[in-house]
Amino acid sequence: MLLRFVAVFSLYVTAGSGTIEYDSYNDFVEEDYGPQLDYKDPHWCHSPGLTNGEEHAGTRCEMSCDRGYRLIGKSSITCLPSRRWSGTSFCRKMRCHVLPLIPHGRYTCSHGFMVDSRCDFTCDAGYRIKEQHSRTCERRGSWSGGQPNCEDTDPPKIKCPPSRLKVAEPGKLTAMVTWDQPKASDTADKSLDVILVGQGPRTDFKEGASIIRYKVYDQARNRAACKFIVRVEVRRCPTLPPPLQGFLTCSSDGNNYGARCEYNCEGGYERRGVSSRVCLFDRSWAGGPAECVPMEIKSDVKTVSALLEQFYEKRRLLIMSAPNITDPDYQLQNIMIQKADCGLDLRRVTIIKLLGSPPRETGHIKESLLSSEAIEGLRQSFRISRSYFSMLLLDELGMDRERFIYPMASDELFSYIDNFLLEEEERERLELLWDFCN
Repeated sequence: MLLRFVAVFSLYVTAGSGTIEYDSYNDFVEEDYGPQLDYKDPHWCHSPGLTNGEEHAGTRCEMSCDRGYRLIGKSSITCLPSRRWSGTSFCRKMRCHVLPLIPHGRYTCSHGFMVDSRCDFTCDAGYRIKEQHSRTCERRGSWSGGQPNCEDTDPPKIKCPPSRLKVAEPGKLTAMVTWDQPKASDTADKSLDVILVGQGPRTDFKEGASIIRYKVYDQARNRAACKFIVRVEVRRCPTLPPPLQGFLTCSSDGNNYGARCEYNCEGGYERRGVSSRVCLFDRSWAGGPAECVPMEIKSDVKTVSALLEQFYEKRRLLIMSAPNITDPDYQLQNIMIQKADCGLDLRRVTIIKLLGSPPRETGHIKESLLSSEAIEGLRQSFRISRSYFSMLLLDELGMDRERFIYPMASDELFSYIDNFLLEEEERERLELLWDFCN
């Protein structure tokens, strides 16, 4: 083997010179018919011909690729004695991964996803690019920067209904106002949160102006708002003056459209004219004013019914009876009645005095004398004795409400009338006028 290796080695070495050498140890002669290498020309191997790259020729080639290409294989190859290169290489075109789509947006690229391609991002209407607007495919196959987002920055739109004026209905200080909820729109979202601030539709609004506001938010919490005014008008008549020696009791607010005012007269006076007036839509009062005139009592009537009819639903009666004018209980009661005259008048109480026995029996309403027939009718109808002092209290309907057989102090008498005969409105008015008597 050693001799063969040497012979082969000798053959390889001398082959380049093109000579034949004989081995001194045997008579075998071997002629070299292989290729004759020319050491003067170093390009023993054919040019690698690297497409999209370049090589530095010689016995060793350094391989590199153009921009946008990646070397696949060996970066350095050697020309072997067999005139073959020690390896192969090629340049593969480089590209970046496909960019994902962004919600509510799109992008366009100059050269697809190849190196140096620039992709510009745009957003749908109502959205705006957040962060950078473009990305570039870099030479190593990665994208510059980060993926942008489309951010909703456009606020929604909302339009409120027009302001409105509503007149309160008759006898009311409020009015029901209706409207449709405003519609909101947004370039990005279909589901919007519309919020009412204030009183809602189909409810009663009080007199004056009320501001109604609506707010709307989209999914990105962008906000829009609108407002309008609801005005309720209560049509009013001029304030109606009360009559002299009288007062008014009015419904509702007293002088608003539809309000009714009743004329009332103080004790000892009666109404002359209309009983009530109504405030009309044109802000005027129906009818003419009434007045309170001194009450005319006909004392010369022959029957008790004719006497009582004059007081029916107008006055209460306090009937005092005594055997004679010198009766001590009568005299004491008469003094207390005189001092309480103002309070009794405010309570619409008229005093009737019955004194003595026939034929000298007398009856008085203030200074007026009653007929004997009316006196007898009162005693028979209400069983009033002539033998002792007594008092009888009749209500406005002429009903027997209370009897007293002893003199009554004004405070006790007033307390009974206030608690059992007066209505709530009368008590309130009495409190307002009581200082007048004091």
